[in-house]
Amino acid sequence: MASGDILHPSSGFETAEILATERRKRRRRTKIQGKLVKWFFISCALVSVLTTIGIVVSLIVQAWDFFIEVSVWEFITGTRWTPLLKPQSFGVLPLVVGTLLVSSLAAAVALPVGLATAVYMAEYAPEKLRRIIKPVLEVLAGIPTVVYGYFALTFVTPLLQGVIPNLIVFNALSAGLVMGIMIIPMISSLSEDAMIAVPRSLREAAYALGATKFEVARKVVVPAALSGIVAAFILGISRAIGETMLVTIAAGSTPRMTFNPIEGIQAMTAFIVQLSLGETPHGSLEYNTIFAVGILLFAMTLLMNLLGFWVVRRWRMKY
Repeated sequence: MASGDILHPSSGFETAEILATERRKRRRRTKIQGKLVKWFFISCALVSVLTTIGIVVSLIVQAWDFFIEVSVWEFITGTRWTPLLKPQSFGVLPLVVGTLLVSSLAAAVALPVGLATAVYMAEYAPEKLRRIIKPVLEVLAGIPTVVYGYFALTFVTPLLQGVIPNLIVFNALSAGLVMGIMIIPMISSLSEDAMIAVPRSLREAAYALGATKFEVARKVVVPAALSGIVAAFILGISRAIGETMLVTIAAGSTPRMTFNPIEGIQAMTAFIVQLSLGETPHGSLEYNTIFAVGILLFAMTLLMNLLGFWVVRRWRMKY
């Protein structure tokens, strides 16, 4: 230190005070930013919740006008659906049966194929091949449903007519088969995620006991991932129940109380599309059938999703 320099004790205290002030400002700024981010995420969550509430309220209000004139019992148990013809009948069972018929055919295709695909990717496929299969399945899931509809109508139906001569152009069989192909990616991807989450130690223990790869997959991995697999099945079936354009194009528009897949049917979603594009006056009884069918469809898909959540919570295994 030079002889002319003088150390002032107050300068050290001033520096410490400045640093402390800066730290307080930084903490205050961080706290404000944290609150802003928190309220931003809360707002995003509320958008989803409020949108769902708005949809439900809209359905209930419009469907209420319908059920004032048509009893709920007649709507649920009636076997004839002719809201646009005279005499009018408002029994929704033909639409429900058509929807369940197509969804059952889709499930018969998608569930075994999707599960087998998931087992192969999780247990058998090399990493390089898995990196190829996974994007291909994702591309399959991204194809618009209207394309699937025309694929069923112009490609699958002519093939089936070569095997089933009396198969009509619009039928539930081709719609169900193609819908099954459409939901395979969802089922296989979710099931694979559940299988990959199974600890490696369980597999190694089974191998140590002399189990083969197939036995490990069938007796260890699949049972351990059962809750996730069942949830994937339920979500896939819910997706099939709510599908619109495919069944509108390929399955026809004839509400028929039948379980014969080679006949034409009309699904609930297809009826909503048909009536929405017509000349039905707004606010009329015929127009309000859209919302009555819509709220029933909403209730069906909601029950399926609640069942999926219950299965996951009931049989989920934490590792």
